[in-house]
Amino acid sequence: MSAARRVLVTGGASGVGAAIVRALAAAGHAVDFTYRASGEAAEALLAELRAAYPERAFTGHALDLADKAALDAFCAAAEESGYHGLVHNAGQPSDALAAMFDQDKAETAMQVNFFALTRLAKALVRPMTQARTGRIIAIGSVAALRGNAGNAAYAATKGALIAYCRTLAIETAKRGVTVNVIAPGFVDTAMMARYAVHRAGMERQIPAGRFAQPEDVAALAAFLMGDGAAYITGAVLPVDGGLTAMMGVHRP
Repeated sequence: MSAARRVLVTGGASGVGAAIVRALAAAGHAVDFTYRASGEAAEALLAELRAAYPERAFTGHALDLADKAALDAFCAAAEESGYHGLVHNAGQPSDALAAMFDQDKAETAMQVNFFALTRLAKALVRPMTQARTGRIIAIGSVAALRGNAGNAAYAATKGALIAYCRTLAIETAKRGVTVNVIAPGFVDTAMMARYAVHRAGMERQIPAGRFAQPEDVAALAAFLMGDGAAYITGAVLPVDGGLTAMMGVHRP
């Protein structure tokens, strides 16, 4: 029996990240994940995974992706770890009107959402290309595909992520590495609690009529990590219930 392929998920202790970790574990991978402030959730998830899959290794790493020195130290160790795949799920919101752009706050979001991915990719891509196999998946957002008031800075971080991943995809394709972006719409997690009063109205505007569940995103991540997705690279794949396919102007 061959050893399980190891994958790394950032922001993997809760929400969409935890669903991705569970889906990858169910698909047969050994999974490491990072977390920032969800220590209790991380320990509970690790206990769950180790009980369900005792033959495989699962590790949680406390890491603040906004801390460049800590990220550099983590990447130096990760470069020797032989990861088959990376899912960059960790994200930092940044909500403000475009004309009220706060550069300091935007730079923090850019560090977590975008620059952390570039630093991790720098560490992990070379071993992947040497092995002539690897998977990189970034969790983007439909905010980078369609304009949305109040999302200028956040959308910019996710737009940068898409542009980078497309370029990395064409640079590594001949070496067996795929690089793709999943662009979720509204996902039913704790982050959406602030929109609770508007939820019914928001769901009416989504063709599928509901928010995504974390498992909807996780299922695609697990597929892209597998052998069946070896010829899919450079793609931006919305998981949004048809939101970005819709013109957005409704006839009365």
